[in-house]
Amino acid sequence: MTATVPGLDGLPRTYLRAVLLVLVGEGPTHGYELLEATRRYGIRLTDPGGLYRTLRTMERDALLESWWQDSSSGPPRRTYVLTGAGRAALTEEMQGIRSRIDLLSELVDQADRLESIQR
Repeated sequence: MTATVPGLDGLPRTYLRAVLLVLVGEGPTHGYELLEATRRYGIRLTDPGGLYRTLRTMERDALLESWWQDSSSGPPRRTYVLTGAGRAALTEEMQGIRSRIDLLSELVDQADRLESIQR
């Protein structure tokens, strides 16, 4: 997992769904682990309940499945996994992000050319 880049606040909250698809796609996980992992990507949730609402929405949309799993260190935890539709959504989200990266790269290249002309 990557750390937040110094000088960069991390990903905007609009990337929460994409980040969750990647994290849950790595294997069964539960909400607290997801909350910690989203923070490592720089997504700051002022209300952790927002994460759980997003997970419930993703489950209603059939992107995730969940079940209660007993825990040896506390109460049962809800465990999440991707569905087939979730894997398709992950592919689609990553294609969209790659397109944004390409556009941003073009913008940076254009700005670099502009800077070199102005020197």
